Amino acid sequence: MKHITAFLLLFLVQSFAFSQEDYPDLKEISKRLKVLKKNSNVELSTLTETMGGNHIYALKIGKGDLDNKPAIAVVGGVEGLHVLSVELALQFAERIATEEEALDKTTFYVFPNMSPEAYAQYHHKLRYERRGNATEYDHDRDGRLSEDPYEDLNNDGLITQIRIRSPLGKHVAHPENPKVMIEVDTTSSNSKRYQLYTEGIDNDKDGRFNEDLEEGIAFNKSFTYNFPAFEPLAGDYAVSQKESRALLDYLFKQWNIFAFVSFSPANNLSSPLKYNSQGAKKRIVSSPLEGDVAINKMISELYNETVSKKPYMQENTGTDGDFFQWAYFHFGRLSYSTPGWWVPEAEKDSTSTSDKRIKDTKESNFLKWAEQENIDNVFVDWEKINHPDFKNQTVEVGGVKPFVMDNPPFSKVDSIAIEHTDFIQKLAQHQPKLEFHNLKVESLKGGLKRITVDLLNNANLPTHSELGQRSRWLKKIRIELSASKDNILAGNKIELVTKMDALETKSLSWIVKGNGKLNLKAGAPHSGFSELNINL
Repeated sequence: MKHITAFLLLFLVQSFAFSQEDYPDLKEISKRLKVLKKNSNVELSTLTETMGGNHIYALKIGKGDLDNKPAIAVVGGVEGLHVLSVELALQFAERIATEEEALDKTTFYVFPNMSPEAYAQYHHKLRYERRGNATEYDHDRDGRLSEDPYEDLNNDGLITQIRIRSPLGKHVAHPENPKVMIEVDTTSSNSKRYQLYTEGIDNDKDGRFNEDLEEGIAFNKSFTYNFPAFEPLAGDYAVSQKESRALLDYLFKQWNIFAFVSFSPANNLSSPLKYNSQGAKKRIVSSPLEGDVAINKMISELYNETVSKKPYMQENTGTDGDFFQWAYFHFGRLSYSTPGWWVPEAEKDSTSTSDKRIKDTKESNFLKWAEQENIDNVFVDWEKINHPDFKNQTVEVGGVKPFVMDNPPFSKVDSIAIEHTDFIQKLAQHQPKLEFHNLKVESLKGGLKRITVDLLNNANLPTHSELGQRSRWLKKIRIELSASKDNILAGNKIELVTKMDALETKSLSWIVKGNGKLNLKAGAPHSGFSELNINL
């Protein structure tokens, strides 16, 4: 009966996901979460309500003693413009909730959408790639709020770009695709040069466009690692927002998390991070430590074996104040991030220029790929307009439509989500696993007994990241023998182990007096626990 119920729940949640033709809005996400809540393996909670009145949800998925088995945290909506990330996190939760065998061994925390206001802009009547929440904020620090937002100058409901013909411009049309603007150096002899801005008006007449937007703080720019103070979208201080503070308050109570998987622009999965010895030796560490880089390489190989699409023109290893780096540098856990999807490399055609100095840009490659895939409606053709800031100049509005370069057509999402669900499950199979082996009880003179046993970490991952061990934040492995201290003549009743590497064995020994049964327990929340009953 339980398996039938699980099947029905999976059918219901997937019906919500796959009956639609586009990414879900916030109401549809809420409905799917409520369906998930009916599964006995799922705990749904609200961490906080944002300034915009939206809930930040947390899913705790597993079986048995959820807090004392290794856990993976999966985070979506790290960047609001990355709507794919929410769907990947949500579909992962929907699929993993019915995987009974996986839930026996691992707990999964899923945070589907950390940027609901920014995400909602995808479905708004004015569509643009938003990052900030609903907090009112003076981004350009001129004492006025949101006085220079975007304006829809051609009334198409999209914010794209404006280009202005000017001999002072730094952009020219791409030789293979004149729709696309490419930057050139000042020595270029091209007669048609353009200045390029986001679509809008210089409302405050300070020479800048759209620098004080009608949005607040970006979740992915407001964390403590390399916090970008005084930059737009970062806030006055780190973790200043309700959603980021609520998430961290929640995470600091979850001692069993050993790894994070974030769906965000950062990427250390298709290509692992590199070790920098100078950065690793700084008082404030700025490079992943050498042992953790080796682990990253192993997990990257696992990712590339599982996920079929390979990245192209994507090398973002993290930005200041982002969540992905915070989870490693300041929380001490293994932290992995992937956008989940990249625009593939378009096939070369016979019309391509033979000038090797002219390279594809992300935009030109995207348009070429979209054409080859018969994906239309991705570009706003350049259209002349009258612009109050550029009188008597040629001004045009156009460009690649918002969201389309970071998010695939929804019809492709299902296969992407399945592959990433498989990857996270494979990652879980490598989690720390403590086991007792080779128990031996020897009788000595005077009614004493010698107990010897090996504790093995039977896994491809260590119990602690190297940085977690160095920070001394993660709990140590606690080994405890149930005998009273008075009955232990040699060895410790409680022993703490800082770290056990992959496949490392630690030999343990005690001399005790007395008869009966003893219990030996070893572990930590993030490594799981192992118990052994001993007959003296």
